[in-house]
Amino acid sequence: MLTYFKRLSLNRGGWLLLLLSTIALESTALYFQHGMGLAPCVMCIYERVALFGITLSALIGLLYPRLLILRLFALFLGLSSSVKGMLLAIKHVDYQLHPAPWNQCSYMAEFPQSFPLDRWLPYVFNPTGSCSEITWSFLGFSMAQWIIVIFAFYSLLLTILLISQFKHIEQRRNIFR
Repeated sequence: MLTYFKRLSLNRGGWLLLLLSTIALESTALYFQHGMGLAPCVMCIYERVALFGITLSALIGLLYPRLLILRLFALFLGLSSSVKGMLLAIKHVDYQLHPAPWNQCSYMAEFPQSFPLDRWLPYVFNPTGSCSEITWSFLGFSMAQWIIVIFAFYSLLLTILLISQFKHIEQRRNIFR
């Protein structure tokens, strides 16, 4: 199994699939925001940034799958982004399930002054909703709960890919190449 994942990380196809899946999720988030009129909260915006971290890691892996140092960097970046996104989504679900005056998120995104995404791209990163509101659900689960599942999947996948980097695979020589 680890051999399969190691080979997957050495080829562009797996990285392209990861990139396309994150772009599809980001596009879905923008459709929910601008197409359906669902206002994203601060936690939604932070989760979106974590997903962009996975997108960036997929792009690095897509461009340089054979360079070990960049492949490892892409895996670490993707794994740290997915774990951070999962922790943010868990906190978001806590806000939704246990709303209280002392358990609220901020109404303004707190990006560093050197990287103010909410001012650079307000169409994507400007929060306008409340974290404790559940505005959409599917199969009885809120969007934040589905985001936990998505980030857990990415975390598991990227952990397996990272572990597989220590697996030695034999290079087969093909005389017809």
